[in-house]
Order: sequence, then structure tokens, then C-alpha cells
Amino acid sequence: MVLSYPFRTTDQLLLLVKPDQLRDYPVVIALPVQWGDQDAFGHVNNTVAIRWFESSRIAYIDASEMGHMMEAGSIGPILASITCNYRRQLHYPDTVYIGARTSKLGRTSMIIEHVVFSEKLDEIAADGTSTIVTFDYKTNRPTRIPDEMRKECEKLEGWAFEG
Repeated sequence: MVLSYPFRTTDQLLLLVKPDQLRDYPVVIALPVQWGDQDAFGHVNNTVAIRWFESSRIAYIDASEMGHMMEAGSIGPILASITCNYRRQLHYPDTVYIGARTSKLGRTSMIIEHVVFSEKLDEIAADGTSTIVTFDYKTNRPTRIPDEMRKECEKLEGWAFEG
């Protein structure tokens, strides 16, 4: 286990300690697998991982302090695409750790990588990416990622993005 950042989000505490497999993810949240997450086949339904990705993405935005920039004006994130690779079946009961990190910061978009780690299986159960576009909700158009937002991302990641 390695240390992580202790930030409070709306409904969970980002982990102070996280599985070694998630050491390269600056934001990791823990969530229980709920009985209702399972489908008729008795495993966690494919849509649940997408919701877990969303929770880690929101925690990442909160942890990076980008959220206050969105509240101050009309510029904010919009999800352009999402992918998910399902590696293992998950079942109730279990606890999953969902990591988020930014792998690319472009002119108007960023790619956030997600990973779902199963405590019960002690391995990665799913991984994927989200492409987030910085969007001006007044003009209804993509806009350049503000410098302040770039700096917050770099601070959280611990390294500078090219470009």
C-alpha cells in the first residue's frame, strides 16, 4: 500500500492508503459493490463500471480544485467519449478501488485514465479512459483549457504536461 491525497468529496473520502497497483493514480476512491449492482447473470452489470469511472472523475476534478473554476463562470467539463475494458467479473460482496489520472492534456481536451481494482480478487477488474472537453456553456463550443486548470492538473499529477 502507498499513501494518497486525503481530500473529501461529496460522498466519499479519497484514500490515504491505496493498493500498490494504484500507486500511479493520484486520485483513488473506494466503493462497496452493492447487491443491486449485479444483473440477472449474477455479476456486476457492465454499466456499473461506467458509473464508478464517473465517481472517480468527479473526485479527480474536486481534488485538483478545478471545480471552483467551473462554478465561477460558464466554462466546465463535458464528457466527449468513454471506453471500458472489462477484465474480470465482479460479485457482491466486494470493495472496489477506482483510480483516476490524467494521461494527456491537449488544447481543449484531456484524457483521464480509470482503473477498477477488486479487493476480493486482488487484481484489476476493469480499466478505461474518458475524454473530457473544456466547454463554454454560454457559447456552446469547446474552449481552450485555462492555464489555471492546467496548473492544478500538473500539481495533482506531480509532473508537467507537454504543449
